[in-house]
Order: sequence, then C-alpha cells, then structure tokens
Amino acid sequence: MKEPICKRIPSTSMRIGGFVGNYLNGITEQWLLVAPEANPGMLEMFRDRDASPLRQMVPWAGEFAGKYLTGAVQVLRVTNDPTLKAWLKDFVGILIGLQDTDGYLGPWPSEYRLTNSAPNCSKGRLTWDTWGHYHIMLGLMLWHEETQDKKAMACAVRIADLLCRKYLGRKKPRLVDTGETDKNLAPVHSLCILYQKTKNERYLNLAIQIVDEFAARSKGEPLAGDYLQQALQGREFFQTPKPRWESLHPIMAMAELYWITGEDRYREAFEQIWWSIVKLDRHNNGGFSSGEKATGNPFHLAAIESCCTIAWMAMSVEMLKLTGDSIVADELELSTLNSITGMHSSTGRWATYNTPMNGVRCASAHSIVFQAREGTPELNCCSVNTPRGFGMLSDWGLMKDKDGLMLNYYGPSTLTAKIKPGLSVTLAQVTTYPLDGNITIKVTPSKTSSFTIKLRIPHWSNQTDVKLNGKAISGVTSGCYLDINRKWKAGDQIEVTLDMSLHFWQGAQACEGLASIYRGPVLLAYDHRYNLNQAKKGPLVVRDTAKWDPVTCMLDMPTINAKRIKEKVVQWPDWLPPLLLLECKTKKGRTIHLCDFGSAGEAGTPYISWLPVDNSPDVSGFSRENPLRSDRI
Repeated sequence: MKEPICKRIPSTSMRIGGFVGNYLNGITEQWLLVAPEANPGMLEMFRDRDASPLRQMVPWAGEFAGKYLTGAVQVLRVTNDPTLKAWLKDFVGILIGLQDTDGYLGPWPSEYRLTNSAPNCSKGRLTWDTWGHYHIMLGLMLWHEETQDKKAMACAVRIADLLCRKYLGRKKPRLVDTGETDKNLAPVHSLCILYQKTKNERYLNLAIQIVDEFAARSKGEPLAGDYLQQALQGREFFQTPKPRWESLHPIMAMAELYWITGEDRYREAFEQIWWSIVKLDRHNNGGFSSGEKATGNPFHLAAIESCCTIAWMAMSVEMLKLTGDSIVADELELSTLNSITGMHSSTGRWATYNTPMNGVRCASAHSIVFQAREGTPELNCCSVNTPRGFGMLSDWGLMKDKDGLMLNYYGPSTLTAKIKPGLSVTLAQVTTYPLDGNITIKVTPSKTSSFTIKLRIPHWSNQTDVKLNGKAISGVTSGCYLDINRKWKAGDQIEVTLDMSLHFWQGAQACEGLASIYRGPVLLAYDHRYNLNQAKKGPLVVRDTAKWDPVTCMLDMPTINAKRIKEKVVQWPDWLPPLLLLECKTKKGRTIHLCDFGSAGEAGTPYISWLPVDNSPDVSGFSRENPLRSDRI
C-alpha cells in the first residue's frame, strides 16, 4: 500500500478565531444544533418507509442525514464543541436504530431497496438510493474516527455487506444498470475507505468492480462517466460522458485505490481530472460548476451550486494528500474565503443553492423550495451539505508529512497537534489575515525538538518576507512550501508578510473586457449596497428577470483604471458591515466601494465580481504555476 504524501493529524486541537470562527459558531448554533428537530423527517423518513401512505420524496432524500452528519462531524473536529458532540451522539444513536436487520438504511419501501427506483419518488421512479447510503457511510465512519463508536462502524459495515450481497459478482442487474450512475456509483468511494479500515476483501472487490463499470455501455451509449479511461486518454472532464458534479464522489475512489493498490493509473487519472477542473471549470470565486456540471468555461455565468463546490473541495483535499502540492492548498483557501463564506448567511442560519460570480444571494430554502416536504421544510441537497466547507479545515488546515508539520491555514487561530509520540506542537497565529498580510506564528513544542515546519507560500504572493526570531529567511518562493528545519523551542516566533497588493484576472468569453480583482486570496465585488450613489439615473427600474443581464446585474458600475485605483481600506458606518471594504477611484476620478466577495449580496442587493476594468494585465492563459491567471500592474 502507498501512503499519502501528507494527511490530517488525528485529535488536532483547533481554535479558530476571526470571522471564520464566527461562521463556525453561527453554523453550529443556528443550523447544526437545530436542523434535525426542526426537520424531523431527516430521520423519520427511515422509520415509516414501509408504512402506507408513503412519503412522496425527492430522489436524493436519503442523503440528508448522511450529508448532515458528515458536515457536522467535520465542524466538530474544528470546534470541539461539547454541546454539538453530545447532540451528535444522540443523532447517531437514533440513526443507527433505524437501520433494518439486512443493513438497509434508506427511505424507500422494502421491495425497492438499493434498486434505485421506487413508486413514491417525485421525479419519475429513479432514486439515488445507493448515493444516499454512500453519504451515510461517510458520516458514520467520520463519527467513528472521532469517537471510536463501534456501533457506528458496525452500521457502516452492514451497509457495505448489503451492497456486496446485492451487487458483488456476476449479478443482474449490475449497479451500473440501475440508472443515475454519476450519483449511484458513489459507494465505490466509501467502500475503499471501509476496506482500509477493515481489510475485508469483498469491499475492495466491489470497489474495483464498480470502477470497471465506469466504462460500461449499453446499445453503444455510455452508462456511466468512464472516468478512468477518459482521463488516461487526456480528455478534459467536461468532455466526458458524465460531467455533472456528483461524479466527483465516485472519482475520489481513484485516489483511494492508488493508495490501496499502488497502481499509477489511478493516480494519473485522478490528477488529470483535478487539473482539468482547475483550468476549465473552477470560477473566480473558487466555486465549481456551471448549471451543476462542468462546461469547460470558467467564465460561464450559470448557477454555481453549493454542493458542487463542496464536492470540489473534498476532491481537492484528496489531491493535496496525493501530491503535497501547495497550489492545491491555495485552491482550498480560495474556495473557503470566497465561495464558502459567500454561500452562508453571516449568522450561519441559512446557505445558498447558488453563489454566482455575478448576481444575488438567495437562501436555498427559497431558490430550491421544490425540495421541501412535510417534516423537512428546510432540507435540500445544499442546506445539509454546506457546513462541510468550513468543516474541511480539519482536513487541510494543519497536516503532517514525513518531515513534520505543514501549515496551510492562515488566520487568527491556535492549532495544537501531536506529530510523534511524546511531542506535540502548538502554532498560535496573531493576525487579521486575510484582511492584511501580516502573520505572526508563535511556536510552542511540548519539549525542545528538531522537526520541520512547512509554511505555505501562496502562488499569488509575489513578494513574501519571512523572519524567524527577527532574522530574515532567504529563498522564499511563491507557489510552494518554505521548509524551516531546526531545533524548535518554546518562544520561537515566525513572522510572515504576504503581498496583498491588488492582482487581476482578465476575463474572456461572456466576461470579455472585464476583470476580477483580488486582494491576496480575497475576490473583490461591486455591491449595490455600498454604492447607492451610483444607482441608475432616470425612471425607476425594478429588478426582474425580463431585464436581468447576468453580466451587469442591472448595475451601472463606472469603469476602473487598473493603473490608478488608489484603493484604501475604509469602515462601513452602519450595521452588517462587510469583512473588507475598499474605497477606490474610477477611471473618471469618482469614488466607489468594493467589498470582499464573501460579504457581497448579504443584504439582498445585486453584486458583480467581473468588473469593468481598463489596463488590467493580460496573462497568457492558464498555467499550473498561476492557476488564478492573475498578475499585477
């Protein structure tokens, strides 16, 4: 078996401050601790699955409990909130108690178990039943990792055993024959994880069988995404048969299979798909997908679904473990500070279905209300999933490799991890990053010891200064880790100064003639709320879909000259301030305000992040060294 180049450190203590800490607290109090009781059908749908009259449900209803549990456990790993932990213990106990004796833990009638069809499905008969079991398995295994709850692991094992009885070997129909394969082949991922925990060969055999089914065809047409072979042939992800976002979950099995088998083809295919998405389908805000799928166009202004971005980040965590490439951590930061912040209400009470580059922010319970049902009025695919965005900080914020610690997350925090027997290390960051670029890291090992601390130097930071105990360190290079190997002692201090000058990504296609502006990792946006003095003149105009242009969003933003922006940080004098507000000069010398993307649209006003900018630098296309395609004047 192969080992990941880097991985999370179990039992890491994370105390996250600043606005990210506020979001974590808000999501915990306003959503995670109340969602199941406010939406009891999340669990009750499993209790009454065979009792007429049956619930009429969306095909993916069985995912809600698993997605909720997965995100909640990941948030718990960051916050270590005792109230959340106690609540989840009860939630898991109820969930396990609703599993049938054959291992089934879905919401559909007994004669339709794991067939991926049912008579009470709202969109025809095809259900996402095996997809729902995949998410429940993920959540249960994470809970077991965190608590050593043997009953949770036994529940996941019973699901896997049922899948094997149903589909392992020369069974008819095959899993790939049951429909909705970009979703329903997802258990391949959880089976790989479970195999590594149990070493039960049946789970690995079914996983390999499902990967073989990726290439299955019927009547000359693909039944699934053919992810492995198409990637090995160098095809871009959007060109494959199943480029929807759900495909990222079965694709993640290929990283696991590389670690299990050592076969390079799995790694090569996984990396090809990841880079294809960065190049062609990751948007300026770190979000993934256009209209719920890859299109090969990062400038596409269609909806960017929250679930798509969560799946993209989960895939990126696997890519970081696979490669140890700091560029991947840059991507995770980009998504977290822009899309994840932007998809959540600042209170943590609600999250979006769509967090567009240009547009408005609508609660998912508003924009995809068709998923609401009796007993689950607030539940939909996104509302149960978005907490993972912040929770995944537990996966990538602080990691270890063979040499020592890898610090990926910058922000006010105290992180403590055990890196080997008898040695734990605390890294306390004093900073307001990403609001400015000055970061002080106080290093406190439990005893004086030699090890390496690797600092992520973002690819967008052209000029980065690092000092150790007041002395400058040479050889700092953008887009990689800075390795500091020494005998560390309590009181050692690292100072990092990142380049927070503005950098620009020049638009193309639908965004031709426009540019995105970044301050460090933070995407800037023009929000109507902070620019009411620039409102359209003349007769009053009402926002409506007939007149809506996704490029301008009915806003009349003056053009900026990239060479003469003269930006300065200012404070919003009223309630609900943005995290960051810049006063800038337009081409004609007028004053406008740009805010951080995460705050844009918070008050229900339209915003744009592709802005009219003259003289923005023209970077000659995508490169793996500069995946943001940005440059400075």
